[in-house]
Amino acid sequence: MDIGHRLKAVRTKAALSQRELAKRSGVTNGFISQIEKNQVSPSVASLRKVLEGIPMSLASFFTDETEMDSEVIFRADDMPDLGTHPISYRLVGHSRANRAIGMMQEVLPPGADTGDDMLSHEGEECGIVIRGQVEVTVGEQVHLLAPGDGYYRSEEHTSE
Repeated sequence: MDIGHRLKAVRTKAALSQRELAKRSGVTNGFISQIEKNQVSPSVASLRKVLEGIPMSLASFFTDETEMDSEVIFRADDMPDLGTHPISYRLVGHSRANRAIGMMQEVLPPGADTGDDMLSHEGEECGIVIRGQVEVTVGEQVHLLAPGDGYYRSEEHTSE
């Protein structure tokens, strides 16, 4: 998916200038311009912050309105990667409107960190560790997950 083209289309549909979206999102209008021109690839946290100014969820942003909601199978090559190198987040069911859960294939190399900003969003998400270990922070609690361990975050848990 062309994130820059999609952001411009969504912004235009919302009748927002780059400057107004930047002001609402707390970023510079130059950053919005760079994203729309595909000069930068925003992190998940940055894209989420920009989309809050519209307002729009990540799930809605990656929903292709031309796709059918009846789709059941999502091939690896068709799932958009929302991550930034070296972390990969592939969104399963990106074309499903009004889905209640965000399921991602997350690949984090050893020692990778999602950054200082806690990731939070509307909706629910869950995951299972396949290989290695993952540290998950929910509020003030830190959990170390091993292969076979999982997590489920609902809207009542607003940060992780």
